[in-house]
Amino acid sequence: MNAIELTDVRTLRERARQHVEQGAVTEGYNADRDKILTLLNEALATELVCNLRYKRHYFMASGIKASVAADEFLEHATQEAEHADRLAERIVQLGGEPDFNPDNLSKRSHAQYVAGSTLKEMVLEDLVAERIAIDSYREIIQYIGEKDPTTRRIFEDILAQEEEHADDMADLLKGL
Repeated sequence: MNAIELTDVRTLRERARQHVEQGAVTEGYNADRDKILTLLNEALATELVCNLRYKRHYFMASGIKASVAADEFLEHATQEAEHADRLAERIVQLGGEPDFNPDNLSKRSHAQYVAGSTLKEMVLEDLVAERIAIDSYREIIQYIGEKDPTTRRIFEDILAQEEEHADDMADLLKGL
């Protein structure tokens, strides 16, 4: 038997009219909003730094196997930008401000921006960054738990794609 009591419709309607300026953040929001916004902005920085690194690698890839790697770099750069957009959108939904300030990105990013000079170094650095994001996002998902299911689902979706990216980079690395 479920121990959660459902709120009656009348109460739901009354509560919805209170603090309407808070948009999607209702009385039932159980997470520490400031902490969630911090985590979202850190993830935003991580995705933007990864996007920039992948873009550089796309343009700098050279050598016999460069075209296959470059295609992956470009695909991943596009997906990292999409992740950043989803995170920024959620930050705004929660009443926060997405921090796109370039001076703050590398400070808040969980992954580092390591350029790499050879194709192998580029792939390796991208793989390391993906592994950092995987562990970081997995911990964030566990931290959020049931307190903010929408944010958790966003991180779960991004995590699944980061795992695919890591797989792609590991396969590329084996071929170099």
